[in-house]
Amino acid sequence: MPWLPILIAAPVLGAVGVAALPKGSDKAAKQLALAVSLVVLALTLAMAFQFPLESGKRFAFEQTYSWIPSFGVNFGVGVDGIALVMIALSAVLVPIVILASWHDADGTGAENPPKRSVKTYFSLLLVLEAMMIGVFAATDVFLFYVFFEAMLIPMYFMIGSYGGAQRSYAAVKFLLYSLFGGLLMLVAVIALYVTAGKNTFMFPELVGAVTDPGVQKWLFLGFFIAFAIKAPLWPFHTWLPDAAAQAPAGAAVLLVGVLDKVGTYGMLRLCLELFPDAAKSFTPLVIILSVIGIVYGAIVAIGQTDMKRLIAYTSISHFGFIAMGVFAMTSNAQAGATLYMVNHGFSTGALFLIAGFLIYRRGSARIDDYGGVQKIAPVLAGTFLVSGLSGLALPGLSSFVSEFMVLIGTYQRDEVLFVTSAIIGTTGVILAAIYILWMYKRVANGPTAESVSGMKDLNGREKLVIAPLLVLIIGLGFYPKPVLDVINPAVQHTLTSVGVKEQPPVAGVGQANEKGAGN
Repeated sequence: MPWLPILIAAPVLGAVGVAALPKGSDKAAKQLALAVSLVVLALTLAMAFQFPLESGKRFAFEQTYSWIPSFGVNFGVGVDGIALVMIALSAVLVPIVILASWHDADGTGAENPPKRSVKTYFSLLLVLEAMMIGVFAATDVFLFYVFFEAMLIPMYFMIGSYGGAQRSYAAVKFLLYSLFGGLLMLVAVIALYVTAGKNTFMFPELVGAVTDPGVQKWLFLGFFIAFAIKAPLWPFHTWLPDAAAQAPAGAAVLLVGVLDKVGTYGMLRLCLELFPDAAKSFTPLVIILSVIGIVYGAIVAIGQTDMKRLIAYTSISHFGFIAMGVFAMTSNAQAGATLYMVNHGFSTGALFLIAGFLIYRRGSARIDDYGGVQKIAPVLAGTFLVSGLSGLALPGLSSFVSEFMVLIGTYQRDEVLFVTSAIIGTTGVILAAIYILWMYKRVANGPTAESVSGMKDLNGREKLVIAPLLVLIIGLGFYPKPVLDVINPAVQHTLTSVGVKEQPPVAGVGQANEKGAGN
């Protein structure tokens, strides 16, 4: 069964159906979009249950269709464990975002009315889902680039047409940064095609095709800078706080929860395997940038007065952990980094959605405009607390497992740079406790502010939105083994392809992972 082409086509067809509804069919547009996203989720789960863990093949569910034969371009798709969990992340978040965004495009009483219709907003969400699935499924490098760039279009319009007061500025900044990175990547893709001399863009055939160390370094930089901007990795991060703060809450969830992961996914999939020697050469630089990002993002987050900007800066810190795990090049670190991508999507997604619920009620994103919310909206405050504790990697919640694996895996390299980076990286955990708990204290604790005295607690729809995320946050915190069992074979294949000899585990860590995390 052509699972992946169907998963890409279904949201596109759904978007066409939503757009074709007659004018004034706003409720029907929302219902159709939600139904399509649930169908995609069901298909993704059905595919995941058929994923062969022990097959030994590089990619499962492969489909290849000739697209531009004269240049060797194919519509090639397939998934390994890493791509599968990222597609699953996308499929889980989209219906949650659609349900959470039920009134985001209505414009009723909004200070900044939407520029476009409700139908357009939900059509864009479905198109974006197709692009996200496509970029993770692509096994043709040119096709990957097409999806990588195509994702910008729906997100640009979602920010620019449905966002806050500075939405135009944020949307253009997001687009320009991303287009610059995409231009560098396009040059590198063309140069890779010419240098490899294989008349194909298929990823498996390009692995090992470029052997000249100098050429590898230039091509690596072309891909890496594009991915570092997308992630974003410090110092390429400045577009993210503006875009996340101005985007509607649902769009911010997909922007930070999925789109930005394409950057770290690209580093793991393309940069390491296509240019292994260059990746090893640039590893010290990337590790240093990652550590700076961990500390910088956390410190700047502490000083934020806007909830959404604070959450955005925490993500810069988290992406530092993910990049460090990718380039530490141990199985613990890379499996932890991949799991971190998934867990970050759930925990940060929950934080953005709850911030959106608060802003919808109060009409302000300023933290100082709140206070005492837990007394009048205990369920809202409670979900805010659990999501925040996941963001600071509290043991028992999902982010702790991935963060622990990244730090342990980095420490396993037993070299001064990596050991020092792992030690400095732990300060990010301490700083996370400061910015999360301080934000929660100012919003939920203390005397009830007069401006929020009439605030209502979560309604049924909002509880239905946040409940799956909390279940996943707690479930993956206690039992990450099923996800790690899918990820680990792909990580081992990546390390083998890069030619990295696995480091011996730190005493006790290997056994603990084997029993508790399936690693």
